[in-house]
Amino acid sequence: MRTIYVEKQIPRMLLTKAIASRWPDFVWTPLSAARVVDLPDPPLPGPRWIRLRNLACGICASDLSLLFVHADPSVAPAALPATQRFYLGHETVSVVTQVGPQVTRVRPGDRVIMDTHFSGANCFTLERQELCPMCAAQEPHFCFHKSAPGPRGIGGGFGDGYITHETAVHPCPPELSLDQAVLVEPIAVALHAVMRHPPREGEKVLVVGAGIIGLLTVMALRALVPEVEIAVIARYPHQQEMARRLGADHILPQGDSQAVARIAGGTFYAAPLNRGLVVGGFHRIYDCVANPRTTYDALRWVRPNGSVVMVGAHMAPMPRIDLTPLWYHQVALVGVYAHGVDEWQGRRQHTYDWVYELFAEEKLPVQGLITHRFPLEAYREAIRVAMDKRGHRSIKVVFQMEDL
Repeated sequence: MRTIYVEKQIPRMLLTKAIASRWPDFVWTPLSAARVVDLPDPPLPGPRWIRLRNLACGICASDLSLLFVHADPSVAPAALPATQRFYLGHETVSVVTQVGPQVTRVRPGDRVIMDTHFSGANCFTLERQELCPMCAAQEPHFCFHKSAPGPRGIGGGFGDGYITHETAVHPCPPELSLDQAVLVEPIAVALHAVMRHPPREGEKVLVVGAGIIGLLTVMALRALVPEVEIAVIARYPHQQEMARRLGADHILPQGDSQAVARIAGGTFYAAPLNRGLVVGGFHRIYDCVANPRTTYDALRWVRPNGSVVMVGAHMAPMPRIDLTPLWYHQVALVGVYAHGVDEWQGRRQHTYDWVYELFAEEKLPVQGLITHRFPLEAYREAIRVAMDKRGHRSIKVVFQMEDL
């Protein structure tokens, strides 16, 4: 089993963090925290476990953050013992090759999408009789027993296959193309954010960032709440073009509070010691970058009683964020994580099933989002292209294990 993972060895992580920003190929040296290895194929650890062969896997910004240790080892989740090893690659479509004797959800030959495998153990994979409150609420990503003893999955999407519990994957409809299937997981992230925190019809919303999650958030908004006015902050011309194709009404430059006020219908007030404040900003802002700059700005650009939804995952502390808008304008700052079970228009089902329905209704125009494809053997070049969005005009870079 070939796989790429990052080990939580603090000295190696700190060394990688210090050097890889100037010499990216350091991550492939023996001194880094990353490993590209061929593991012997272990037996299935239990009767409800399965073995899979990967067909394709997207490269996600969170994978790159772990690989290049943009993630800070001091963040809260790093305290969990369960986060000792990170198998990279979770936007993964695979085919089942072996099942344990008690597996009922899938059969050999079925295609599946990775679901909770990347987030570690939970009550279902540990086969606990009594579920924790999170798992009982169908929120296994937040299981109270994530770090409890028990078998763990092996391998991930950046590899030729992996081993996991049958409950850690989700069946994939046979009618989906491979391109649609490999985009199910990132689309689910965007849908989850919009379904959990939807705007009302006629409201003005801002999507900060036009990487793949920002673009898919535009797509999700148009699919679910078409009568909203969408503005997007997009850095590069090819991102701006795609944002317009997916339904953005306005493209804004980075950090331009006056443009934000003009589109939102508010007023910008400048200040000598800070970046000023927009009064009457956007009803809802989806921060799909969620770094200190974008979160700082989003809190100043949202209107009173509005909300900022952190869709992006910045894995480092934010020590200099001005939180006064939370009380001064009664702003809600909320986060979302991955996907789960979502309720929409009175029905409740897994986010992936919502994605499948929207594909069937032809509301998810994904053509052109996958810009580059690489075999697994070209992993170094694939990572370089995924990192250089401007030079390569990349949006979604995919490992495709099938013949290209």
